[in-house]
Amino acid sequence: MGVIIQISQLLLSLSILVILHELGHFIFARLFNTRVEKFYLFFDPWFSIFKVKKGETEYGIGWLPLGGYVKIAGMIDESMDKEQLKKPPQPYEFRSKPTGQRLLIMLGGVIVNLVLGFIIYTGVLYAWGEQYLPNKNLTDGIWCVDSLANEIGFETGDRIISINGIEPERFDDIFREVIFGGTVTVLRNNEPVTFIVPKEFIGDLVEERNVTLFYPRVPFIIREIPDTSINKGSGLQPKDQVTGINGMPFKYYDQYLTIVDTLKPGTLRLEVLRGSETLSLDAILSPDKKIEVFSLIPSFDELDKLNYIQLETRSFNLLQAIPAGFQLAGDRLSFYIKQFKLIFNFKTGAYKGLGGFGTIGGLFPRVWEWQYFWEITAFLSLILAFMNILPIPALDGGHVTFLLYEVVTRRKPSEKFLEYAQIVGMIIILGLLIYANTNDIMRWIEGLIDK
Repeated sequence: MGVIIQISQLLLSLSILVILHELGHFIFARLFNTRVEKFYLFFDPWFSIFKVKKGETEYGIGWLPLGGYVKIAGMIDESMDKEQLKKPPQPYEFRSKPTGQRLLIMLGGVIVNLVLGFIIYTGVLYAWGEQYLPNKNLTDGIWCVDSLANEIGFETGDRIISINGIEPERFDDIFREVIFGGTVTVLRNNEPVTFIVPKEFIGDLVEERNVTLFYPRVPFIIREIPDTSINKGSGLQPKDQVTGINGMPFKYYDQYLTIVDTLKPGTLRLEVLRGSETLSLDAILSPDKKIEVFSLIPSFDELDKLNYIQLETRSFNLLQAIPAGFQLAGDRLSFYIKQFKLIFNFKTGAYKGLGGFGTIGGLFPRVWEWQYFWEITAFLSLILAFMNILPIPALDGGHVTFLLYEVVTRRKPSEKFLEYAQIVGMIIILGLLIYANTNDIMRWIEGLIDK
């Protein structure tokens, strides 16, 4: 059921973004009296699921869910309609319009996606506000969840002072900055420690996939006692919070792991908090030093209620949400562009992390929550704007590049050149799609094997 919800959110999000992106082209085309012959959600090679013609434009839904398009008269695009271009130019055609108008028609989709991302972020902040964990509130430091965090220099209990000379304001900022490498300073055992995180580390992160490096330190709360556990009859119950072992109290799960590593297998005494009552229970430590229970990792909200962390919440009226939404959109776009640049540095191995529709779908939660849906849709809208403006033929950015060449040289590229460029661009894009989605399939197969 969770996967179906993810797929549904992905299809709804992409449909909204594609329709509005193409609407951007459509609006500018009609504004300059340019004929739009087709307006399609998804592609329609050979046939379409639905179509209706109104005026000069055919509106429809294709069967191939790889985006969408508007077919503008007198333009070399993905339709590769060369017959039309053999006829004399008509006043209503794209090729007959001034360069400035053609430039705005091609930028229309990108403009709409940028504005849409800003509007959605503004709406999210206005409707739900913003809740976050300030870095300064992690008074007992971070928990290194994965050994990869230790390999790059971090230790559980570190308080992050700065990354590349800047103090992270929020807990989320730690990961966002660390993945790009650089100099990190932490407070460890009340002493400042500085180390370098190599840029190549992101390649290891991509290899492991879906790794959580850091998390706030959590208490030891029992989620489940399996039927096969040696402590099934010990009296332990789900939601019990273990606070001590053999008279040694501890606050965090990582402290429990440190203590239990010093003990010998056999009988031990656990101090347990059950509701408001403190209990003392006998339990057995297995030869591999486990009590054979599944622990619970509380959410940020649950940790806040347990007084292990202190979240901060900001509410916004409309006037406050507008500049905050603009800044949030700018921050998210800047973060994505920094990640994108790493792909072209082959030493980092970041190119291995390219993903297709499976990766995008994995961004959505397995339960439908409108706040997260709109936040992810806003981020995807910014990504769509950035990807489309890349100077690759067949993308908006490719057309814009040729138009800018025309502005500078006052010469139009030949239609034959534009035709060949369109073909090359489509091959590049198809190749990237195959590579990215193949990565998704291979990761899915590897996940099945690991299970």
